[in-house]
This record gives sequence, C-alpha cells and structure tokens, in this order.
Amino acid sequence: MQGSKLYVGNLSYSATNEQLQDLFSAHGEVKQVNVIEGKGFGFVEMSSSEEAEKAKEALNGTEFLGRTLRVDEARPPRNRERREFRRY
Repeated sequence: MQGSKLYVGNLSYSATNEQLQDLFSAHGEVKQVNVIEGKGFGFVEMSSSEEAEKAKEALNGTEFLGRTLRVDEARPPRNRERREFRRY
C-alpha cells in the first residue's frame, strides 16, 4: 500500500467520525476521519502506510453498526470537468 488514507464504504448512515475513529484506533494511530454524511462512506487517514495496511486487512469485510464494511486504499480525487451551461 502506497498511501495512508483509506476509503471506508458501506457505512451505516448513522455512523459518526468518533465511532469510526474508535474502530480504527485499535489498529494504529488515526490522523484524520471524515464521514461523508448521508452517503454511506468515509475516509480514514492513518499515521503510516503500514498501519493503514494493517487496519485494512483487519477491518475489511467485518460488521460495523449492522453493515459489512468495505475498506480499501483511497484513490486520489478525480478532476471534474466544469460544464458550461448554455442559455438559449
């Protein structure tokens, strides 16, 4: 794993940053947590890529708040093309 940022998918919509931090802190030092509200996913940044790999292996496929987590390395954000709106 190259980076230390993880994508956490299939989250319960009621999951909070604090709950996710508690879950991941058992597998290393958590630097930052960002749950995207109402979307069912979030991101967790660990202090090193080794800790991120350890957390991914330990938590991927486990149940959290009634849902099976999908944990993977976060991909860099895509550049979104700006669309021009034409008025007729």
